[in-house]
Amino acid sequence: MNRTVVVVIDGFGVGAMPDAGALRPGDLAADTCGHVLDHCGRALRLPALGRLGLGLVHPHAALPPSTPLPVAAGRAALGYPGADTFAGHQTMMGADFSRVTVARLAEHLDEVAATLRTAGHRVELLGGKPLLVVDGTVLVHDNLEADPGINWNTSGRLEDLPFDRILSIARTVRAVAPVARVIVVGGHAPAPLSSYVRDGDAGTVGLDTPASGFYRGGGLQVQHLGAELDHTRQLPSLAAAAGIPVTLVGKAADILECAEAVRRPAVPTADVLAHTLEAARRPGLVVANVQETDLAGHQQDVRRYGEILEQVDTGLLELLSELREPGDRLIVTGDHGNDPTIGHAYHTREYVPVLIHRPEATALELLPDAGSLADVGAMAAASLGLDASVLRPQPPASELRSDLLKCRRG
Repeated sequence: MNRTVVVVIDGFGVGAMPDAGALRPGDLAADTCGHVLDHCGRALRLPALGRLGLGLVHPHAALPPSTPLPVAAGRAALGYPGADTFAGHQTMMGADFSRVTVARLAEHLDEVAATLRTAGHRVELLGGKPLLVVDGTVLVHDNLEADPGINWNTSGRLEDLPFDRILSIARTVRAVAPVARVIVVGGHAPAPLSSYVRDGDAGTVGLDTPASGFYRGGGLQVQHLGAELDHTRQLPSLAAAAGIPVTLVGKAADILECAEAVRRPAVPTADVLAHTLEAARRPGLVVANVQETDLAGHQQDVRRYGEILEQVDTGLLELLSELREPGDRLIVTGDHGNDPTIGHAYHTREYVPVLIHRPEATALELLPDAGSLADVGAMAAASLGLDASVLRPQPPASELRSDLLKCRRG
């Protein structure tokens, strides 16, 4: 049994997709990779990414234009609406997102309120805004930290309710929500959450979670309720069903489903890389997410992004040294962009690199653009001897653009 390791550098894009400006025209200039290289303040040392062919996918003076390794290198479109970590990973692993839409809460307010009332909850609008107050304390609202309409949140103060009751309300919302994620957040805040409500972009309204103090107060609890998906048709479950050991590392351990998987959740990049290398020493499938690049993008901290990228590169060098047997695979990719120079804290809708280390190959292969991240999962499935055709195709780009424009126009 060989080893297949998928490393997702969260928020690592290589240039705007054609529809990147549907929500924000300025995003057509997004280029996470190029702008980090240009504006980090010093020359970055990225020997592993260079050897894996990043310079072939994203020509740049700081990257080598060729590589002596017989890698396969290309780039992939996202294949899902917007630019979102959860949707990106689910798509990559083979989920069908054709029924997941981009929608503000306002567009489904009556249905959500009626469902909550049927479940026995007291539901009110907050000052006439399209935001629900449930049982006097819990807010159901648009997520203001992602593109408008990508996710909804159910947020509550732990001073008012225990997290399991906030979660119960969120599960009722999830039952009728058409969006990719309903994010459940419980934390400590010095004042009622209604004090921290603000308007977002494109007609959204929600909790300003950073202003609430949730991220500073300690005791933060978060759970992601994803859209109903057939996880048995996704790569981790397919591998496990074939008797292949599966390890999920970093944020991948939090957002991917596979009952048989070994989970190694972690945020610090050093921990993510250490867990990945340890798992890669054994046969099987490893899917790892490096989250701190994405966090640096949200903070618009280009220097920090560059530092984390160098740290990732050092870990990739170790993986290249470890994965040397015929049939081993190291696949390095992203889930969306997060350009730290773009001027806002949202993800950017960019192509992502697809860099594949193939020890037994004899020549470099330049890959055509993949239409979806699902193609990345299919490549990993094929390397493990699995039926890659089981991974479902994603909706065409024209449908995704229509969803984004609908949200923008409202």
